Amino acid sequence: MLPQHSRHCPVLEAGSGLGFLVYPPLEQNESFYIDYEGEGRYRFVFYVNQSGRWLPVFAVTVAQPVGGTGMLKEEVFFMTPEPMTTREKALVMARTFMIPEDMGTPQGALALRGAWNFQTPPGWDTVYTPIFNVIERPIPPMLVVRVETDWYAHETEFRYVLQPGEGISGSHTLPIGQVLFLPREDITLRDCSAEEVATLRQSQQEFAREKADAKTTTGYGLPHSPHYLRLSRSQKPVGKDVTPVLQRTVERGSASAPQDSPKGTPGRNDPCPCGSGKKYKKCHGAAG
Repeated sequence: MLPQHSRHCPVLEAGSGLGFLVYPPLEQNESFYIDYEGEGRYRFVFYVNQSGRWLPVFAVTVAQPVGGTGMLKEEVFFMTPEPMTTREKALVMARTFMIPEDMGTPQGALALRGAWNFQTPPGWDTVYTPIFNVIERPIPPMLVVRVETDWYAHETEFRYVLQPGEGISGSHTLPIGQVLFLPREDITLRDCSAEEVATLRQSQQEFAREKADAKTTTGYGLPHSPHYLRLSRSQKPVGKDVTPVLQRTVERGSASAPQDSPKGTPGRNDPCPCGSGKKYKKCHGAAG
């Protein structure tokens, strides 16, 4: 989607660092799959990894009452020659990962439980969101929920909305959502003063000029500027000595900024022109 891989782009990297990634309450050798069959029917399958193979243990089919009135039906199917648990325990396990009572609001909705719950200080809210900047397709849409958790006891839940035939997998290393916290306060908007508008315009022009000065071309012919990456790294502390990485690279003409070689862009294995002693591909060439 971008000229460079997303992990080289601080704009995309920063999304996963907002709040906390939340995982399902699974062990390393456990996983599950939930699909929406349509007409208010969901199917939950629990898997266990034995000797490197994922084996289905049991399945629970949840059927909502037609028209919204009546009882919720739950059917358990064991998928091993000999059942490894009882029907009652299988239903309890299924409810550890999903909430049958929240299904179908709206149609196709599915509520998944997280492995941790959060309690924010008074005056703060907890926000449950999809995982930011996950752009692979297809992605089941998720509802964003904001809860006043200083007075309302609320478990960590993530609400997906599935179409018939769609499903969601869960594993020990696959996050199911993201949680962040916001202060509950009134925000007052006002018009900028003439001096503030002038400051904004000047900042935009300086950034655009510095970005253009650092512009380069990738190996496959697309233009790219690593200016934002250098600026972000220059302000990021490393270890305990708070020494900035690529310190002052944003200053035009500094010794650490990459300079154009008389012969053009250096080769990947050539020494970096910044004088670091590293190869170009390991230094300023890595951003490209």
